[in-house]
Amino acid sequence: MLAAWLLQRRTRNAGVVDAVWAACMSFAALFYAGVAEGGVVARFAVAVLGGFWGFRLCMHVLARVLTEHEDGRYRHLRRHWRDDQLKFFFFFQFQAVLVALFSLPFLAAAGNPDAYVTPWIAAGVVVWALAVSGETVADMQLAQFRRDPRNRGRTCRAGLWRYSRHPNYFFEWLHWFAYVCLAVGAPHAWLAWLGPALMLVALCWITGIPFVEAQALRSRGDDYRDYQRRTSIFVPWFPKRRAS
Repeated sequence: MLAAWLLQRRTRNAGVVDAVWAACMSFAALFYAGVAEGGVVARFAVAVLGGFWGFRLCMHVLARVLTEHEDGRYRHLRRHWRDDQLKFFFFFQFQAVLVALFSLPFLAAAGNPDAYVTPWIAAGVVVWALAVSGETVADMQLAQFRRDPRNRGRTCRAGLWRYSRHPNYFFEWLHWFAYVCLAVGAPHAWLAWLGPALMLVALCWITGIPFVEAQALRSRGDDYRDYQRRTSIFVPWFPKRRAS
């Protein structure tokens, strides 16, 4: 994160913090899979599932960082902080603390002593596949919408975005329940619950939805207000009918 902060100073793009955070999480999954004392099945599952999840997220964010201007949320933060690099430094270091906290579910799951594939491990793989597939589809639908210049200033309502204002966040949160399943029977299984708990708090009240929606209102105004009135904020659900 220190290196990411230095890169941000050079490129003036703080969005790199999200890509580095995902890369660190991918490495954390591989690290715990290698050093934990659980069975080979659970450790292999953590390495593959956690490693691939973090890698996919890193590549998705990095593609935007390399091809687009700084995300509006970070531009607003830069203006609000008057480009104070000390504040950005502590912001990046706080992300490093979050990596340590969010990686604990990997440690818990990798400590599962089961030597064979159990129903709980199979359930974890199913939850992971559903969540990562949903997040990938949501990211692709939004990217396709943004590539069309005719959609500039408009809100994406295509596909999963018709049923939730943040389907990518919902499936990101759902993904953490995979490690809860993988950790069943592990000595410190309770640590796995930190994943969905911390992610829900982060997305709904700290770094996720509040910042994204504030930026959407600044850039899309009444179109996004109508979207807010009609569409579920988090859990996918059928949209409300437009008022006559």
